[in-house]
Amino acid sequence: DVCLLKNALQETIHKASVWNKADNVIKLDASFFISCSIRRMKMSLNIEPFEAKDSKIEGLKIISAKMITDDRGTVRELFRGSVYGEVLPASVAGWKQINLTRTKKGAVRGLHGEAMSKLVTVAYGSVFGAYVDTRPDSKTFGAVQTVHITPGVQVFVPQGVCNGFQALEDTEYLYFFDNEWAPGMPGTALCPLDPELGIEWPIAIDTSNLNQISEKDSKAPALKDLKKILGMN
Repeated sequence: DVCLLKNALQETIHKASVWNKADNVIKLDASFFISCSIRRMKMSLNIEPFEAKDSKIEGLKIISAKMITDDRGTVRELFRGSVYGEVLPASVAGWKQINLTRTKKGAVRGLHGEAMSKLVTVAYGSVFGAYVDTRPDSKTFGAVQTVHITPGVQVFVPQGVCNGFQALEDTEYLYFFDNEWAPGMPGTALCPLDPELGIEWPIAIDTSNLNQISEKDSKAPALKDLKKILGMN
């Protein structure tokens, strides 16, 4: 209560003025403290709770991280084991590698499905995220999910689901991995421009521009080719 705070601090000022001859200095300091405390009590506060939603892909979760915003800025809770453990599979016991990727506007990375589960988000900027289920035993095999990711929006990508994104502005994309990446590790990859996937990338992609998409990604298998590789035809 602001009135109670004022009364308590005024009483402190009065006592201090009796104990110290430098009365004016003490009153100035205490008055300044009152002013700062009242402004702090009037500071706006907004708390956005943690929320996780299912998607078109089995096991892929679209998450809104808990965020606390006041006049100073925002605190985002990127991971809390007791909370995320309620929505992530038991196989995800923790994160063994964390990467931060700086990506220029319009550039595309993916689609990659290494032998690891991922929790992805952006630390800065925004992306158009695209995810494709390439698990042969999944009832949602071939399903595509797209997500507009801004700070505070996260996607849990199960192992075997391809992850890709296009930066809508200069962006820092953050990955949490439950396995360490190693050269030659098993996994899948898809061409992000495969017409069968029907992904509508917001910014036109020029495959001849290696600053926008790597040759490896543009020449990755199409979904129909991946089915042959997996022996699904």
